[in-house]
Amino acid sequence: MPSAPDPARCPVSVTADPRRVTVEPQGPALVEGPVEVVLDDGTVARSDRFMVAVCTCRRSRTYPWCDTSHRRRERGGPPPEDRNPR
Repeated sequence: MPSAPDPARCPVSVTADPRRVTVEPQGPALVEGPVEVVLDDGTVARSDRFMVAVCTCRRSRTYPWCDTSHRRRERGGPPPEDRNPR
């Protein structure tokens, strides 16, 4: 795997500052923005936010952006205590 992008294949200038990507275990890839994501069908999704969460599991209803749909819907542990005893 090359350490530098191939200028013939990369639409971004090779001299551009690198973007930081943080991969979360069992979660999204966090990317410093603004970002553009090219989807399978060629459409481009753009976000101008300073940090975006890119879905890596494809369960998001707002794909390519993560909406935490990857999280389990089940709760672990004991139920919460009743704060209003009778």
